[in-house]
Amino acid sequence: MSDNLPLAARKQGRREFLKAGGAITAALLAPSALAGTPKALSALPALPSNPRTPAAMPTRNLGKTGYRVGIFSLGGQAALEHPNNFDVAVPIVERALDLGVNYIDTSSIYGGPERWSEQYIGKVMARRRNEAFLATKTKERTRDDSMRMIEKSLELLQTDHVDLWQLHDLGTMTDVNAIFAKGGAMEALIEMQQQKVVRNLGITGHYRPDALMECIRRHPFDTILMAMNAADPHHYSFNQELLPLAVERQMGIIGMKIPGRSRLLSSWTPPSIEEQKHSWEGMTIQTTTPGTLTMREAMYYTLSRPVSTVIIGCDSIAQLDENVQLAREFTPLSDNQTEALVKRAEPVSKPSLFFRFYERA
Repeated sequence: MSDNLPLAARKQGRREFLKAGGAITAALLAPSALAGTPKALSALPALPSNPRTPAAMPTRNLGKTGYRVGIFSLGGQAALEHPNNFDVAVPIVERALDLGVNYIDTSSIYGGPERWSEQYIGKVMARRRNEAFLATKTKERTRDDSMRMIEKSLELLQTDHVDLWQLHDLGTMTDVNAIFAKGGAMEALIEMQQQKVVRNLGITGHYRPDALMECIRRHPFDTILMAMNAADPHHYSFNQELLPLAVERQMGIIGMKIPGRSRLLSSWTPPSIEEQKHSWEGMTIQTTTPGTLTMREAMYYTLSRPVSTVIIGCDSIAQLDENVQLAREFTPLSDNQTEALVKRAEPVSKPSLFFRFYERA
């Protein structure tokens, strides 16, 4: 399909290709098996470029992708996953681009079945697609289900391609074996990369390091999105082996869960225990104690690790402005300073890593 076709025609052609499916097997994992596969586009557009980024904050290489990413990036949760929140969420996305943010992360599961996060971001991408490296995810473990996810993602994000498609929330070897099996999600990821629907492939996780390490060994993923906050060394640490492996493979490393859904922050006011029990994000670990760090300390800890950027969801433009300002002022912490933050985080480490204590298959 020619790049000279109008965007609407390119989208329609891609939708037809996705619907057609095809009998792609696990043999697709070998690049030679793709030689005769037709391409939906002859080439992807040039990498996005937000002209405000270099003056707005420090930038780093996103692994071997060829992209220079600002050290603060916008996450697709918080206000961006609340239903019918266009009046709040869309201005946050607009403001982020205006401030120089050049990477936006979302997922097919953010905002429930309606996928509100992708909807809000799509409202802005329809006009400003070339200003942001756009990342989304599939939590499905099969090829066919993942194909349905990317088709809907393209529609909601109002684009004909994404810069990064990620396997979402890989926590156990059950996940790993499912995605790499015949008919597994890896077939969809590789096919869409070959068809120029997606530019790069990545994995994400926040549960335990072993499954993510196994994924890296099985396929040369371009990026990894991993939970990385000052509480990390205290429970099932990603710092110890996973992070060095990702650095060794020259992956783009994106830090998430920076304030642990605010539980790491001294400014956090814990909801009642009953409220926490009924919250999806706190069913396993409840606490009546606020955190111990400031947002500056939480962000600077992670940015002082060998990461490319951090993604943080924002509830308001004020929060967004604060985070961009912190990124602009960032200077790396010394080893002594990071060790001190890890020590201070220990009393609230379990609530701040609540996502590592879910029961998993």
